[in-house]
Amino acid sequence: MNTLTAIRSAWRGLKANALRSALTMLGIIIGVAAVITMIAVGSGATQRVQEQMKSLGSNVMLVMPGSLSSAGVRQGAQTRSRFTEEDAEAIALEIPEVQATAPGSRTMAQAVAQNANWNTAIFGTTNDFLEVREWSLASGRLFEPAEQSGSAKVVWLGQTVARELFGDQDPIDQVIRVRGVPFKVIGVLARKGQNASGQDQDDIVIMPMSTFRNRIWNAGGNVRRIWSIHVKVREGQDMKAVEQSVKDLLRQRLRVSDDGDDTFSVNNLSEILQAQEAASRAMTLLLAAVAGVSLLVGGIGIMNIMLVSVTERTREIGLRMAVGARGRDIRAQFLIEAVTLSLIGGAIGIALGAGATAAMAFFSGWQVYMSANAVLLAAGFAALVGVFFGWYPAQRAAGLLPIQALRHE
Repeated sequence: MNTLTAIRSAWRGLKANALRSALTMLGIIIGVAAVITMIAVGSGATQRVQEQMKSLGSNVMLVMPGSLSSAGVRQGAQTRSRFTEEDAEAIALEIPEVQATAPGSRTMAQAVAQNANWNTAIFGTTNDFLEVREWSLASGRLFEPAEQSGSAKVVWLGQTVARELFGDQDPIDQVIRVRGVPFKVIGVLARKGQNASGQDQDDIVIMPMSTFRNRIWNAGGNVRRIWSIHVKVREGQDMKAVEQSVKDLLRQRLRVSDDGDDTFSVNNLSEILQAQEAASRAMTLLLAAVAGVSLLVGGIGIMNIMLVSVTERTREIGLRMAVGARGRDIRAQFLIEAVTLSLIGGAIGIALGAGATAAMAFFSGWQVYMSANAVLLAAGFAALVGVFFGWYPAQRAAGLLPIQALRHE
């Protein structure tokens, strides 16, 4: 018996018991669909975390102030700021592993242009902020040294602010007002997207640090206070070691006693997102493993039905052997039936999984990523289940003696 004849015989056997075959395939269908859907959701989550890591910039740390105590009452995290621009400069100069630092201060305010207005984040920093965050200008220019030191009324706009205030117009050289102060737009930032917290990073207005301090904060005096410090570590350096060096330097500059608690925190942003990525991958594997159980259950169902089929068709097997069919022909026939069941179930499962993935992305808004590798993996596993669980029934059918098979009732 050639392969084509065996396939036709297997197909006739499956059609003869169509309902039973469909129910047998159900476990494979559900398993394949679940594997594809779970891998797509998990891959989408991992891809989103990777995009967020890329948007933050590689090897970035964020130094934030600690808590403020008043009359014995602690006000919570990030309520005490003792940083100055000199602290940011010291980190860049005294720690060789640090590539660049950028001081930062932030508040919320209404930005007004012509007949439009938009509540947005107002951020003061330096040109080094673009290097630290691996950000770029889509148009315009950097702050000039005189503008950074002289509190010049110039700003960069994020893509969201530029769209809300100017629509399709070019914002360069236009004027916006923040807290009654006019500012000239000299640059528009490239699109950055959302951060790990889901906040729109493009919803921002950036100005020189001195401008922010003297025209927005109205701090006055010679104290160059800042709110945070962004630190970019050189590629290939030990982030933990650099983090400890930053802590030691700031404790020294802020005059923290040896037994005193840190008055600031150093957050390794890349490390946080890498932990999120690892958690996403672990969850994907867990969900795929749970879905794989359905495939195993489906495989057991195939074995059960094939054993029943062997018993029901014992006389047929004996007759075929009597007219010249060999054991390997009988084995091939039943093995092909089992694999056909698995492959048909796998094909239906792939279609169902693709539909479930698309529906999940549409209705829930989750980011999903359905790769060809996931489809091939699910289909290959389905075929493997058919071979594995179909082998024993096929071998049992091939081992029957013709005389005993013909006498079977």
